[in-house]
Amino acid sequence: MKKLWAPWRMTYIREALSGEGKDRCVLCEIGSAPPQDDEKNLVLARGENVFVVLNRFPYNNGHLMVTPYKHTKELAELSDDALAELWRFTQRSIDTLRRTANPDGFNVGTNFGRVAGAGIEDHLHLHVVPRWSGDTNFMPVLADTKVVSQALQETWRELKENWQS
Repeated sequence: MKKLWAPWRMTYIREALSGEGKDRCVLCEIGSAPPQDDEKNLVLARGENVFVVLNRFPYNNGHLMVTPYKHTKELAELSDDALAELWRFTQRSIDTLRRTANPDGFNVGTNFGRVAGAGIEDHLHLHVVPRWSGDTNFMPVLADTKVVSQALQETWRELKENWQS
């Protein structure tokens, strides 16, 4: 029998079971943390209105979230400047992932509300998920398990290096 190693998920599981952190917004906490904590928080880039963070619980390796600093769940509550920057950083995320990981395609989108799949439903964020031909296999279908093949810190370092170039 093969074992999957994903120790970073235990924090998420324990918080979910205990109800800990249910009154806080993790995206607000990450966005307001000082830039010297960016590596620890997996923040890839910061703009005036938005930041890009590597998803700690990714669908695929390199799964990014483009997030406004403003705590809102509605696009209509963002300024024109924030909306423009949201899309510029989404495009930059795609370009960086292309240079770093050479995916065959991308899923880009957001989930509005829990019924639509939002894990963090009160703070709008855009998902940028790189996809490769053949990246789906029997694990998600039969075992309800997704295999992510690279450590998050290693992925962050590679993306950060290519973001800046």
